[in-house]
Amino acid sequence: MLAFAAEWLNILIRWGHLVAGIGWIGTSFYFIALDLSLKKRAVMNPGVYGTAWEVHGGGFYHVEKYMVAPDQLPEDLIWYKWEAYLTFLTGFALLTVQYYLNPSAYLIDPSILPMRPADSIILSIVSLLAGWLIYDRVLCRSPLGRNTPLLALAVFLLIMTFSYMFTHVYSGRGAFIHVGALVGTIMAANVFMVIVPNQKKITEALLRGEAPDPRLGAMGKQRSVHNNYLTLPVLLMMVSNHYPILTGHPKSWLLVALILVIGAMARHFLNRHEAGDPLKEIWWTLPIAAIALVVALVMTAPEKREAVAGGVADADVLRITATHCVMCHAAKPTHDGFPEPPKGVVLTDIDHIRRYAPLIELQAVKSTAMPLGNETGMTDDERRQLGDWIASQ
Repeated sequence: MLAFAAEWLNILIRWGHLVAGIGWIGTSFYFIALDLSLKKRAVMNPGVYGTAWEVHGGGFYHVEKYMVAPDQLPEDLIWYKWEAYLTFLTGFALLTVQYYLNPSAYLIDPSILPMRPADSIILSIVSLLAGWLIYDRVLCRSPLGRNTPLLALAVFLLIMTFSYMFTHVYSGRGAFIHVGALVGTIMAANVFMVIVPNQKKITEALLRGEAPDPRLGAMGKQRSVHNNYLTLPVLLMMVSNHYPILTGHPKSWLLVALILVIGAMARHFLNRHEAGDPLKEIWWTLPIAAIALVVALVMTAPEKREAVAGGVADADVLRITATHCVMCHAAKPTHDGFPEPPKGVVLTDIDHIRRYAPLIELQAVKSTAMPLGNETGMTDDERRQLGDWIASQ
């Protein structure tokens, strides 16, 4: 019953996380596109930077953006913040349910770094806080923060430093999910610690009849743009646990770098296209993204495996799966964390093993994603035997 309850809790939190994330990313995409589509008109209200005419759902909308804020604020001003807050809260809850409650299976890989469960959780929380503080205090609020290209490079190097660290202390899937959690924490903290507080300061100044500090708006805009460029990479990081071709790669931190480049270049192209920039000025982003994708494909390409003379006996394969797989992949799993076999995959007989051979090869031969956290101590020789047997089928 405990595993059953945990599974449903995971489902509901993940559902909420997806819904909140869609709302947050949707508003980010919309407002950046809106900002880039604003045009100056012959007639505009005082203080207006630009306006946009839009059509959606059968209706027409006329939107104005003020340089700082209007002289008078309406009582029904809409604040876009809870999408970000709920995305972070549900994401951290999911991290807790999926990883913190079962760190030995999902977070720790003894072959990478033996850790006590408590230590792995403390390291997780401290690293997320440290990442935000370095990003905010050391990078954005320093003189470096006024140089956009250098700041972008510094943020990239910051994420890569943590990625390298995560891949050398956590399991493959634990490392990738922590890269996503780090980026998500930075994005949510940008909203909670900078964007919304600055907007409130602007509002309070207007209510006092004072001119707001334009630097507050500029800082909020900078963090909002950062969030926009990080959305595409973080989306892939957060679903990476489904793809051992990424999480199980021995140089997965380099794959993180390529994902960041691909996502940022794609986002920049879309943003500048929304702004109306001609193709001849933004075409360079697409070759960079394409080159990064090709490098990722080459890095993850499968190696050709030749069948071994004499082969591996079915009995040896059954012994390996019985030792390392059947505790989860049985009609009635004995592992406390699984009330049902994951993805319905049962590996208790040779016919089922043959049926799921491509999945086994991906999860346990070409990567070390399975067994989870290598709880059972599966050896490289056993993985080689499984690969040789699969190649002979």
